[in-house]
Amino acid sequence: MMRKPIITIDKPRFIVKLYEDVLEVDLKEGAKKELEDFVESHPALRKTLGFALQTVVPSDVELSEIESAKVDDKGQLKIAIPRHRDVILPLELDESKRLAEKLNELIPLAKTKKKARKRRFPLHLWWPDYYSHAFMSAYP
Repeated sequence: MMRKPIITIDKPRFIVKLYEDVLEVDLKEGAKKELEDFVESHPALRKTLGFALQTVVPSDVELSEIESAKVDDKGQLKIAIPRHRDVILPLELDESKRLAEKLNELIPLAKTKKKARKRRFPLHLWWPDYYSHAFMSAYP
């Protein structure tokens, strides 16, 4: 199933796509684009070399990892990510404001969803008879 982006900003050198859970920044041409495509096609490589290559190649950022999105004095969008290099997108002022507003709306929701996925319930909370069934079958 293909996801539709919430916001798409098409610039001459790159495309920014905002989805419900991820922000994608994709280059359009050049050697950096080929490197980006290679890194993004190999998940293990993205996890190991992604941090080292983040200064050269823009990477997709999960919204749950973003601390804040603000528009600076120049009209550029600055996305703060803990333990990573901040992403600065050279957009026009109205595009930056629109994207920052939508990001700040979606970031808390993405963080909540991530916490809910991480939360694990002990087996006895949703299957109260688990222990009695397990012990009954083990000891006839």
